[in-house]
Amino acid sequence: MRKLFRNKFTYIVAMTLVCAMSLAACGNKNTKAETESKKAVQDATEKIALSDGTYTAEFTTDSSMFHVNDAYDNKGTLTVKDGKATIHVALTSTHIVNLFLGTAKDASKDKAELLEPTVETVDYGDGTTEEVNAFDIPVPVLDEEFDLALIGTKGKWYDHKVKVSNATHADADASVSESAGKELPDGTYNINLDFEGGSGKASIASPAEVTISSGAAIATVQWSSPNYDYMIVDGQKYMPVNTDGNSVFEIPVKLDTPMQVIGDTVAMSKPHEVEYTLTFHSDSATEVLGEDGE
Repeated sequence: MRKLFRNKFTYIVAMTLVCAMSLAACGNKNTKAETESKKAVQDATEKIALSDGTYTAEFTTDSSMFHVNDAYDNKGTLTVKDGKATIHVALTSTHIVNLFLGTAKDASKDKAELLEPTVETVDYGDGTTEEVNAFDIPVPVLDEEFDLALIGTKGKWYDHKVKVSNATHADADASVSESAGKELPDGTYNINLDFEGGSGKASIASPAEVTISSGAAIATVQWSSPNYDYMIVDGQKYMPVNTDGNSVFEIPVKLDTPMQVIGDTVAMSKPHEVEYTLTFHSDSATEVLGEDGE
């Protein structure tokens, strides 16, 4: 009887130890997954070799269904502080509800640290606005692809590759527009210009050819689209000077001063007048020489 009791007691102790070991293993596994998730976010800020500050950077993906809103021309705001970097990007809708720095497999684990969206209103510059989801995404490396998983309203995680590249310091952009211009003598020049406004789908080529005569500057501007049928500058309407290819206009401009213009586009179901801001920088001017070099 004592022997039977002793065998049962030994069996119970043994099974208790097995269960305890199994629970410990599960706990270690979950702890490991949680630690890996946290480490992925922490590691994301250890490889950025940029000084602290705010930058404009391109954010590109491997999918036409997952990208920066068209109004921002594939760009986001990159912030670097104490060697840690994040990029703020606005997407095209509210259909993507979470992001995860890593793979879809890791994103589905318990206690994975998901990136939560904020809702932003995008102004398309043509009188229309839209609410979209925006995210602050940790950036592990510049100019190289890294894993970023997403989940939409259907509740399924998907793997994607993204890249953050061509970071330009915001102060550098400001210094260009604030730099003192120079007075140019009569002649024809190629001059760089800044272009702002619209949805980001169309732009004006830079540099543009500018002819200066008696102090007045006339720019030949070429759009990236053939769908502009007129421009308005200082209340005056200007028609295209070409009939084939992308729309080209000759308009009066002011150097080193942001100027408001209107372009009428027929690319939509009905024509839209869209406001733009152009700034021509005289310090970038290079003279256009004739065939004889003069």
